[in-house]
Order: sequence, then structure tokens, then C-alpha cells
Amino acid sequence: MDTEKLARELLIALRGKRSQVAWSRRLGYRSNVAYTWEAGRRYPTIAETFRAVQRSGLDLRTCLESFYGHETRQWLDEHADLASVDATAAFMTDLKGRSSTTDVAKRAGLSRYSVTRWLVGQTQPRLPDFLTFLDASSLRLVDFVTSFVPPEAVPSVAEEYRRLEARRQGAGRYPWTQAILRALEVADYLALPAHAPGWIAARIGIPLEEELSCLEYLELTGQVERVDGRFRPATTAVDTRLQPSVGRQLKSHWANVGVERIDGGAPGQFSYNVFTCSAEDFERIRELHLAYYRALRQIVAGSHPEEHVVVANIQLFKLDPVEGDR
Repeated sequence: MDTEKLARELLIALRGKRSQVAWSRRLGYRSNVAYTWEAGRRYPTIAETFRAVQRSGLDLRTCLESFYGHETRQWLDEHADLASVDATAAFMTDLKGRSSTTDVAKRAGLSRYSVTRWLVGQTQPRLPDFLTFLDASSLRLVDFVTSFVPPEAVPSVAEEYRRLEARRQGAGRYPWTQAILRALEVADYLALPAHAPGWIAARIGIPLEEELSCLEYLELTGQVERVDGRFRPATTAVDTRLQPSVGRQLKSHWANVGVERIDGGAPGQFSYNVFTCSAEDFERIRELHLAYYRALRQIVAGSHPEEHVVVANIQLFKLDPVEGDR
């Protein structure tokens, strides 16, 4: 995506119906900085952009919480001024997560030296560079932009936003699409001379009708494409954080699949432990649980060749929750 064009569209949307001169004055500039931004002659830094968000009348914290899907983020609570250089550096560090600076910079096509300086707050990225960084580190560029302005106000993302929403809704209606997309990556499928209806259904244990309806939906929403007679995934995983109800549907679906496998005596690792522990030790167990999940994802990311479609159901919960529990 052309992030310079997207940056200009976002800045225009934040200005709204105000004139460029009036908007520049509202932002505290004597010159018509809005014109230079929107013409692409120069761009604001991400901190300047966040200040513009605040001056537009939007609540910056609310917008960022919307981007996160209202997940708790420590850096939000640690900075009183979310438009400060320190806060934006903390935001970028959070977006980078456990990926190395080198990997993120390479994916974004940016200088590792520049990214390092941004992450420690020594310098600030221009808005287009920040958008490029965010896309490479989180793959949620559309979600970020539409956390601040309506998608129809930003032509560069409007169509992609509609596709994302359709995919999120469809993920709840067609939960088996997650497994089918992975089945299309299995080496045995890639070795087929052409797609064979029923092959996936037999491989992952679902009715043929389920396979056909899921593939039809995936093709309709642009999540798969036909290449050399076979289906090939055309998109990354669908992020459902902005629609918690869909996320709950998917968690429930895969938990029920596990129940069906247990009831049917299918092979697998099905374990449980009911116990008592202190509140402090529960937090230790929860952190261990999260560490296991992160380690699992790292192994999956580097696992080749793809030979099996696998489900990992990971659950930890209190039977006697008390007020204030997460």
C-alpha cells in the first residue's frame, strides 16, 4: 500500500470540514502546515499526528484502545501524554513485540538504524514511515487507520476494510475455514496434480459439504485463489480482536471439536488438572501459560515442511472467580 498517499488521506480526514488555514492555527502553527502535509511536501511525525488527533476532538486513548480491541496495554497506563515522544516510542516497541528490530526493519524495507532510534525515542518517524512500520510489525494497518476516522473517509483502505469485516464475520459462520486454509499448505496437498474435491474433508475429518461451502466462501472473499489447478491461501490470518463475539465463537468451536475427539476416542494430547493455589501462584501459572503459547507460535512459524494440520486448545480459568478478575 502507498503509505504516503494513505498518510495524506488520513490527515485530510482528521482535518474534516475545517479549512487548511484554520486547522493549521488550531494545531498551533503560524504557517499553513496543513497544506504542506496534505500536498505531500512534508509530513508530521507520529507524535505530531497524535497531537493532531487530540486537537481534532477525538480522545486519543479511546482510539488506541479501540485499535487494541480493548486489550490491556501497560504502556497506555505508563504515559500521561500519549502524544509525547516517549509514549509513541513505547507504542512502537509494543507493536514490534518479540520480533527483532532487524526482522521488522527488513519486512518494512526501512533502515534498521532508523527503526532502532525510533524505538528508543531518539528520533521520530514521519507518519508514512510509521504506517509502514506498523504494517510490517502488526499487519493491522487498516485497523489502525479506521480506529481514528471512518473507513469511507480514507479511499486507500475503504475496500480493504469491507473485505476485512466480511472475513471477520465469515470466520464465525465458517469456523472450519481456519483448518482448511492450513490444509492448503500441507505438502501432500501441494503434491496433488490438481485440487481434488473431498481430499481436504477426508484429511481433517469434516463432511464434504463443509469443505465445499468453506472453499466457496474463501474464494468469494478473496482469501484463496486458484493457481495451477489448486487452491492457494491469498491472505494472512483474520484478526478478530475488534469483534470479541466472533473470537468467542471460534474458541467455542475448537473447544467443541476437542470434546468430539475425546468422546470419539481420537488420538491426541487431552489433559486436565483441577487444583487449588494462591492468587500469587495463579499469576505465575498464567504467565507460564502465556509463555508456552508464545513459544508454540514461534515453533509453528519456523516449522517446515508443513505435514499436519494441528489444533492446540489452551485453557486456564478459575472456577471461583472473584470481583476484579481478568
